[in-house]
Amino acid sequence: MKCRKIRKVIKSKPTLEGAGVHLKRAFGFSEVPLLDPFLLLDDFRSGNPGHYLKGFPWHPHRGIETITYMLGGNVEHGDSMGNKGVIGPGDVQWMTAGSGIIHQEMPQGDKTGYMGGFQLWANLPASHKMMPPRYRDVKVSQIPEISTSSGVKIKIICGEIEGTKGPVHDIVTDPFYCDVTIPAKTEFTHPTKPGHTVFAYIIEGKASFCKEKNPFVYEVEGVNYFDIQRDAYLTDGNLVLFDNGEEMVVSTKDKHVRFLLISGKPIGEPVAWYGPIVMNTQQELQIAFEEYDNGTFIKHKRLS
Repeated sequence: MKCRKIRKVIKSKPTLEGAGVHLKRAFGFSEVPLLDPFLLLDDFRSGNPGHYLKGFPWHPHRGIETITYMLGGNVEHGDSMGNKGVIGPGDVQWMTAGSGIIHQEMPQGDKTGYMGGFQLWANLPASHKMMPPRYRDVKVSQIPEISTSSGVKIKIICGEIEGTKGPVHDIVTDPFYCDVTIPAKTEFTHPTKPGHTVFAYIIEGKASFCKEKNPFVYEVEGVNYFDIQRDAYLTDGNLVLFDNGEEMVVSTKDKHVRFLLISGKPIGEPVAWYGPIVMNTQQELQIAFEEYDNGTFIKHKRLS
């Protein structure tokens, strides 16, 4: 089988979002269409309540899916369809905005003040951008975890590994989303679908990817930097984008590694993006904001 090589390494960088939430952005607008069908990945782990309590007050979305995965603390959610809920450690909120939804996300820390997780934006193709919105609240108890003989642990949110399926199904871009922990001194090989975009985002420890020992290219504020690492090990906050292939290999040395492993089928369509709305053309984008201003943005009835 053809093993994927590293295409690019992107180092997450600090930014502000919402009403003043401090977070690290792994990738966003400047990487389109490099990670198609994915648009954005935010890492909002923090032990400072002043960095997250203002949250993300009411705002619209159209044309995308937002996937929130929590590690600690809680996020309270409410939306224009009448959905309300709280997601906590290990929970997932998979929201398909489709034709339009207005929602808010308000984070709360745990007893120590820690709140952490990730939000991924996935694009929708033109054929599904105006589909009915839907909201899936996935509890940690619904997410299967498998272990290999070498001690690798994998939480499967979406996708399938050796017959074990994640709780999220029927997504048009055929995504795979899992949380992988590999112990020290271990090599992990995972099959990947040829033609799909595949990336890993490291959240703990360190690892070597694809057995590569060449200099990695980091992108910081749009500028590429070469960082020669003798052992080629990458750490927390680095995103590894892979070239095409049938499998990927991750190796650990003296420390474990934990990372999000995400893949999806590229859409290959034009992207017109402004703020929380992503369409295919500037005209569609203009229509969306005009509808939001005049009160016709929501196309589907509120849940009874």
